[in-house]
Amino acid sequence: MVEADTCKPSGKLRGKKLPPGQCDSNCCEDGKFYTTYKCSPPVSSHTKGKLTINSFAAGGEGGGPSECDNRYHSDDEPVVALSTGWFNNKKRCLKYITIHGNGKSVKAKVVDECDSAKGCDSEHGYQPPYPNNIVDASKAVWKALGVPENTCKPSSKLKGKKPLPGKCNHENDFDCCIEGKLYTTYKCSPPVSSHTKAKLTINSFKPGGDGGGQLECDNHYHSDDDPVVALSTGWFNHKNRCLKYISIHGNGKNVKAKVVDECDSTMGCDSVHDYQPPCPNNIFDASKVVWKALGVPEENWGEMDIYWSDTN
Repeated sequence: MVEADTCKPSGKLRGKKLPPGQCDSNCCEDGKFYTTYKCSPPVSSHTKGKLTINSFAAGGEGGGPSECDNRYHSDDEPVVALSTGWFNNKKRCLKYITIHGNGKSVKAKVVDECDSAKGCDSEHGYQPPYPNNIVDASKAVWKALGVPENTCKPSSKLKGKKPLPGKCNHENDFDCCIEGKLYTTYKCSPPVSSHTKAKLTINSFKPGGDGGGQLECDNHYHSDDDPVVALSTGWFNHKNRCLKYISIHGNGKNVKAKVVDECDSTMGCDSVHDYQPPCPNNIFDASKVVWKALGVPEENWGEMDIYWSDTN
């Protein structure tokens, strides 16, 4: 494969219906078309790429042994996988590349391919083809570049107050604040990537629902059949995600939902917040139809690990 002066898409790949339980996150959508590439952008002495994170250890999200040496690699080893064009028919296998980012540099060994030409099958974990500009790196690479693993720390503690009689909404098994208990508050959420892990919870945004009053983004209520979510304070980001759509990946399926409200991680235990505790900093509080779209049986609704990404 020659690294050409220009890199154009090589085709489109149509997503297939996933076998149950075969994909946990960032899964192909049935009928959706994904762009494929057999090339990557031209290589220079200063080539721009997109750094992502992966685990090449046994049982990690990297899948099987690495293509270059048929081995697994620990998270403490500086290794990378490259998009198909840069992988260049294994010609960069086991060679070291220098990565510059965050004001630092690190050398990492190429051990695998991020397939930009194929995907949406069992061999690729039913995930889409990769973009053509990916350097998928172990945790050791991120550490060497001095990128904090999680820059979000608690901002304070909030002391619970006893709710007034009948003033705490227990819908969807919500907890009420306990008098005297200290609750952790956050002004931030975990860093956002193209594949951010979160906790999916359930809410009702209709009048009288546990979502409280009219919603912060549009000053409206929304029915349980409207795919909408509230985000923890950091991800809500001062309304910057208001009315934007995000993709939620979970239970082997994907759904798009509109951001309409904040799940307040900074305050709680008062009438404004229905005497409920502050939200954790990693919450996607979703309407019932989001849970339905992810194919989760109703008896299992409540809390589930998911991954999410912005759609624009």
